[in-house]
Amino acid sequence: MRVLGLTGSIGMGKSTAASTFRRLRVPVFDADAAVHRLQAPGGRAVAPIAAAFPGTVRDTPRGPRVDREALRRAVLGDGAALTRLERIVHPLVRDAERRFLSAARRRAEPLVVLDIPLLYETRGAGRCDAVLVVTAPASVQRHRVLRRPGMTAERLRAILARQVPDAEKRRRADHVVHTGLSRFHAQRAIRAIVKGYRPA
Repeated sequence: MRVLGLTGSIGMGKSTAASTFRRLRVPVFDADAAVHRLQAPGGRAVAPIAAAFPGTVRDTPRGPRVDREALRRAVLGDGAALTRLERIVHPLVRDAERRFLSAARRRAEPLVVLDIPLLYETRGAGRCDAVLVVTAPASVQRHRVLRRPGMTAERLRAILARQVPDAEKRRRADHVVHTGLSRFHAQRAIRAIVKGYRPA
């Protein structure tokens, strides 16, 4: 089984790329979705986050859940707080990833994708056989991101400051898919990559 890492800076089209892999029947592990599950009612991260960041967990009819906006405010601009949060969340996400990979191996999948936004930043590329980076011009990236609810130019700058620059990601990648041209162009590139990993 080959493990392909999928990453890219915010607003570069990673979610669209992941959807294309799924349409091609390639199993995808979504690290962001795993974080959401961990912070939802019943999630394994709720209690440790409540202890480490008082006031960031809210009661709901289904049980306590992390208030993601309150948590964002608690760590914004605070490197030590962010590190504390990562030490809680990252091992739990890795555990979910290992279970995903084990299940895929049992099914004898030829190819799986690990969709991890901070793949390089968390040194996750070493767990992959190859890495695909999605990219787009900075102007396209900015336009996409600033259309998101609650996003501001200041918040975008803070996010980008934590990420490996796009040019460095592209330099280190095994595959680069440009998403700023058209969706058709990106999907065609991904289909060709998948074909190269699947047995004839």
